[in-house]
Amino acid sequence: PRGFTPHCSLTPLLWPGRGTPSLHPSESGSPGPSPPCSGCCRAPGPALFHPPRGTRSPPAGRPLPSHPRVPPTGRSRRPRGGRAPTPRRSFGAPGLLAAAAAARGSEREELAALNDRFAAFLERVRALERQNGALRAALGRAAAATAPRTAGLVQGELRGLRERLQLLGRDRDRLQTERDGLAADLAALRQRLQDETQKREDAEKSLVLFRKDVDDATLSRLELERKVELLLDEIGFLRKLHEEELRDLEVSTPSPVPPVELCKPELTAALREIRTQYESIAVRNLQEAEEWYKSKFADLSDAANRNQEALRLAKQEMNEARRQIQSLTSEVDGLKSMNEALQRQMREMEAEFGEEIGSYRDVVEHLEQELQQLKEEMARHLREYQDLLNVKMALDIEIATYRKLLEGEESR
Repeated sequence: PRGFTPHCSLTPLLWPGRGTPSLHPSESGSPGPSPPCSGCCRAPGPALFHPPRGTRSPPAGRPLPSHPRVPPTGRSRRPRGGRAPTPRRSFGAPGLLAAAAAARGSEREELAALNDRFAAFLERVRALERQNGALRAALGRAAAATAPRTAGLVQGELRGLRERLQLLGRDRDRLQTERDGLAADLAALRQRLQDETQKREDAEKSLVLFRKDVDDATLSRLELERKVELLLDEIGFLRKLHEEELRDLEVSTPSPVPPVELCKPELTAALREIRTQYESIAVRNLQEAEEWYKSKFADLSDAANRNQEALRLAKQEMNEARRQIQSLTSEVDGLKSMNEALQRQMREMEAEFGEEIGSYRDVVEHLEQELQQLKEEMARHLREYQDLLNVKMALDIEIATYRKLLEGEESR
């Protein structure tokens, strides 16, 4: 606490503007020297000060300067209302003077204690204001130094991450589009492969049917050839039989007699006619058999040719289908390998960029934690500043209370 300030130097403190410097807490520096007292004040003694009701006390954790408690006397206690106690009446002048002197002395002691306490409050206010100014300057410097750098770093990192995410999104969309296109091509090729396989199966079934037809035609041709041979053998046998019959008739004919000689031309003509009929019948049968054989052979040849052409076309289609199946199979294998490579590349890219995104997220979280710490520190400084403002307001209220008390004392 400050040293003793005489009572007469307290007047310019409480009523500034009367020719002496003011000691208001907002002014910087120490109060100027006061003129020496004319002997109206003496050394301060311990006194107990009771603040009036309605004033705020200092916050907890900031104790005020303590003074030793002394038992109050009947003349030093002041009643509520700011008026000095009325001394006991005495019927003599010496008693009145003694009572007035005692009241004056107690009032001086109380004012001296209040002056000391007021000086301590002023010093405390100045110290708190200096500390508050230093804290605000440090907070401003810290905010000015860290906020732009942190904000710029965070914004740059976030911008870079957003750009990377956009690039990754575009690459993913492109790869998905390519994968969908390859899947569509693969589905089309599979459908085409199924169609070609169905065509090949149909061609194989037709080939089996054509083979059966060819076999049937071959059997029919062989049967017809056998029938033709039988007919030719029968014709030869009939010719031989006819010749033998003619020879037998010639041999078995009796020697001519005159009456018989008259009938010989008629018999010869009859035999010739019979022979002619048999020969014509044989020739006609032979011609019919040959024509029938030729027609059947021509039909069978045409059917065989048609079947051969169909078989050749079926074989050609089957070979073409096999070549297409081989090419489609190789193309499907290539597409499968390409799809697997793209999927593997996509998984590698997702793993790589996932690690980078995780590291960037860790950096962003770390920066956000630092930003949160800075915000908490700023909030703590603001709370301390608010506490200091509360203390200052409490001190201002107490100063105003003391000022009212002193004004009441002076007016009294």
